[in-house]
Amino acid sequence: MSRSKVILAGLIGAGIQASRTPALHEHEGDAQGLRYLYQLIDLDQLHLDSTALPDLLQAAERMNYTGLNITFPCKQAIIPLLDELSPEARGIGAVNTVVLKDGKRVGHNTDCLGFAEGFRRGLTDAARERVVQMGAGGAGAAVAHALLSEGVRQLTIFDVDRERAESLANNLNQHFGPSRAQAGADLLRALAQADGLVNTTPMGMAKLPGSPVPAGLLRKAMWVAEIVYFPLETELLRDARALGCRTLDGGNMAVFQAVKAFELFSGVVPDAQRMLEHFQSMNG
Repeated sequence: MSRSKVILAGLIGAGIQASRTPALHEHEGDAQGLRYLYQLIDLDQLHLDSTALPDLLQAAERMNYTGLNITFPCKQAIIPLLDELSPEARGIGAVNTVVLKDGKRVGHNTDCLGFAEGFRRGLTDAARERVVQMGAGGAGAAVAHALLSEGVRQLTIFDVDRERAESLANNLNQHFGPSRAQAGADLLRALAQADGLVNTTPMGMAKLPGSPVPAGLLRKAMWVAEIVYFPLETELLRDARALGCRTLDGGNMAVFQAVKAFELFSGVVPDAQRMLEHFQSMNG
């Protein structure tokens, strides 16, 4: 592939001004000798919501965008607007990467791969018998698939919308076998028995401060993982570290989902270690 190719990409989501994704892509593009421009399309800044997705996609196509990343709250709302889905995106039921090519919109999910890679690196040999997950949205669906793929025996999912948690659990059981996942009803009891806890809700972001779990329900024996990465230390992680829990911040997932998205947009395999080091330098 000619390195003179121009890559124009963007991120659609709400409250994304602190995102490190543009810098990650552009820095690696420079290192690869690509002309790479990555724009933020912030629904909050534009005073829009997910109902604007059809217009935003059409505008991106007209401006010759190579692709788009999709984040909260659009990872599921985007699906009806796409022409094709990768097998992983179809199985998960959520899209975080859209490739615009030859007049087609093709949806992918790199969140699952991103979380799994971070989990393997950051929580090696962590107990995986029972895990509690907060959130059943687009990111939650990808993380749940990753957790079960990585050997979690039973996943209990809590969401403000119980039907959404039940729907995700049913999807997971179809893919991974009966009784691997369930919608949670009693958070106190579930956490008392859990080896680990994962937050996949936006709670803890700079724009949504707080924790999805009261600090009093955490135990030193459990590990705690987070997908929010701005800020890198959320209230949940701060509470967990104060108890002495093993923790995993959202940084690795952010980097490794971007590694795969970069390849999908550019056709060039990026240097994952260089992207990870660049991310860490931005948060140093």
